[in-house]
Amino acid sequence: MTSEHTGTPDEGAAPLPRILCDTAALAAAAGDGSAGALWRLAESGRQLDANVVHLPPGHRVDTHREPDLDVLLLVLAGDGTLTAPDGDHPLPTGTLTWLPHGSTRSLTAGSDGLTYLTTHRRRPGMTIRTRPS
Repeated sequence: MTSEHTGTPDEGAAPLPRILCDTAALAAAAGDGSAGALWRLAESGRQLDANVVHLPPGHRVDTHREPDLDVLLLVLAGDGTLTAPDGDHPLPTGTLTWLPHGSTRSLTAGSDGLTYLTTHRRRPGMTIRTRPS
């Protein structure tokens, strides 16, 4: 699910702020057991990427590193655990966490599941390059 407006202003007009979604409604609807992205920021010309993600109870995001981008993670509903090299960190509803680029981490949803918002600088588009001969 993405926001409905393309975000493209009229030629020469300044872009306008807009309400994108109701995260409380997204989190409430996530109780059906589905996992994954519930919403993605899709406006053209944006400088950020953002996602609302739901993990059902006990599900996890395996250990990984993001080498290039800092990420902010805000717990919207439920709870979980962030596991990092320095140990486990509880993530109750309302917790705002900074995941610096280069950090290693995993997430595990608690007994009520875990719904969270992530935001980071937009990744550059993919380009196809030829190998030098």
